[in-house]
Amino acid sequence: MNPFDIMIEYWPRLLDGTLMTLKLTFMGAFIAALFSPGLALIRANTSPIAQAPLRLYISFMRGTPILGQLFLIYYGSGQFRPFLQDWGLWGFFRDPFNCALLAFALNSTAYQTEILRGGIMGVARGEIEAAKAIGMTRLQILRRVTFPHAYRIAWPALGNEIILLMKASALASVVTVFDIMGRTRQIFSRTFDFSIYLWAALIYLCITAIFVLLWRQGETRLSRHIGPRNTGRSILSPPEGPKP
Repeated sequence: MNPFDIMIEYWPRLLDGTLMTLKLTFMGAFIAALFSPGLALIRANTSPIAQAPLRLYISFMRGTPILGQLFLIYYGSGQFRPFLQDWGLWGFFRDPFNCALLAFALNSTAYQTEILRGGIMGVARGEIEAAKAIGMTRLQILRRVTFPHAYRIAWPALGNEIILLMKASALASVVTVFDIMGRTRQIFSRTFDFSIYLWAALIYLCITAIFVLLWRQGETRLSRHIGPRNTGRSILSPPEGPKP
């Protein structure tokens, strides 16, 4: 069969898989983005003893394969079915999409937390002191100084994390969540034509290219106050006077 004929015949299934991939990826990244700022502050500002449980969680999520984490949540939750039923959670864990989303959100939270911690640690101490000197409260410093700078520093790494999460979403097909790769396998089992995998790869490539373009636009907006000639200057630094 002609490769274009396969695409024409099966494009509704590939479109359905694409929408599932986007849903799984961006919902997981969004949930992680809600929790990672607070966890990053704990990692950056508390004592090693206080952050020990968080460090253990991050080490586990970063040190084990996401496929293993997915299996632990999806298949492992069945071992605790009586307890989950008592707590009213079995309806959540019996759905493979919910399990996949939880696995990706937990994994991405660990990575985003460490990326943001690096961004927070990269904020110049002088900027924090300058904000205190002009009377900003701690919350205002976080909102106007720390996090804007931290996200500007961490923005490229956060984009890479989301791209990696999108590619890892192909693993969701092993628990019957039919994303792009899941639909591709279904189509291949009917046609035995390897060209369908090429189409799947092109879809991933197009999604990634569009995402990178949009993410760079976001990076430009975050850095719009930094001119090409004063990149290293702080937004709290006084304007330069006339040179003699």
